[in-house]
Amino acid sequence: MSNVILKAENISKQYRLGLVGTGTLSHDLNRFWCKIRGKEDPYLKVGAVNDRSAKANSDYVWALRDINFEVKRGEILGIIGKNGAGKSTLLKILSRVTSPTTGSIKTKGRIASLLEVGTGMHPELTGRENIFLNGAILGMSKAEISDKINEIIEFSGCQMYIDTPVKRYSSGMRVRLGFAVAAFLEPDILVVDEVLAVGDAEFQKKAIGKMQDISNTSGRTVLFVSHNMGSIRSLCSRAILLKDGAITKDGTPDEVINDYLNQEVIQTTLAEIKTRSGSQAITFKNVNVYGISKESPPITGEPLHFEFTCDNNNNVDLQAVRLDMRIDDIYGQKMSWFSTSVMTVMNKKRMIDTITIALPKNPFVHGTYFGTIYLEHNGIETDLIENAFSFEIEKGHYYASNAKIPPKQTKIFLDYKVNYS
Repeated sequence: MSNVILKAENISKQYRLGLVGTGTLSHDLNRFWCKIRGKEDPYLKVGAVNDRSAKANSDYVWALRDINFEVKRGEILGIIGKNGAGKSTLLKILSRVTSPTTGSIKTKGRIASLLEVGTGMHPELTGRENIFLNGAILGMSKAEISDKINEIIEFSGCQMYIDTPVKRYSSGMRVRLGFAVAAFLEPDILVVDEVLAVGDAEFQKKAIGKMQDISNTSGRTVLFVSHNMGSIRSLCSRAILLKDGAITKDGTPDEVINDYLNQEVIQTTLAEIKTRSGSQAITFKNVNVYGISKESPPITGEPLHFEFTCDNNNNVDLQAVRLDMRIDDIYGQKMSWFSTSVMTVMNKKRMIDTITIALPKNPFVHGTYFGTIYLEHNGIETDLIENAFSFEIEKGHYYASNAKIPPKQTKIFLDYKVNYS
């Protein structure tokens, strides 16, 4: 028997812009006439790509286009992409909230979904009554719900308010209760959108642990959408990347996250970046990240240089300008911070337009990193660019060339000595 529990075949979803429903009466009649004659829907031949930032050039848009993938039993699939890429539309189709324009979904077993805060809850009913309501919607009998209700209440952390109407719950409490019901009523496929971001840190940790548990011990399948790359990496066994309604990458979480983050970052040229803040009196123009020389790549254990060229139209002495740089890994975890305000300025030349931060020994392990940069003059922010550039660190030897470093054991190497006494 096949181990595939969910299969999406040629899934596409088309919407009409600016209107609720299918559109005008003439369009509906045209579609109906084509359908009874066995012809293809004429409006499936038109429609713009789902790029929310572009100007519409058609009355129709493809929220999803030709989506194909399979999910195996017990697999945790992460779905990532920028806002408007089609992630929520895909989950709504998988959860049977809406139907696809073309294509089909084949599943085995029961699907439970948590797509937004308060999904499936009646505000006038108490938390306890909503547990039974949600359980019934998921196809559970009253006896099955009664057997698990104490576990559900305990996991949700809403014991004090369980007999209070849900309309008095905070958004975080509603998410806690909704997730607890979906997880403990043992669906074959659990679909979770970004709603966990509403919960506090303690609940997010519990929820991720529970999803891992139901996958590893019960062999159940989880589809998880999140903008938190750390959660995707730690939880998921596989990930897919959506862009403009299409799948552009399907692979391991590390591979997919790397592709996603590199899509959104300009590698070297900073002058054209629009998403920046500050007075713009002095701005970043360019950055060059290199190793021993300007022609050599950054390598672990060798010198590392960050050379920033600035637009300094006001002829400000850059030695009076503060430059800060934060280095993050591909999961958004902060790795290190550098600032010209805490280091001695070696170059006494005035009216310069370049600032270089040099590390005598590159401590970063091989991989992709992102830089956020900041300029300040006389206590006033002049330029700030989040995730302004990315750079690759190649493999090298930080310690002796024969030193055995456990894989995935560290992000940054440190100089240290060992003494025995």
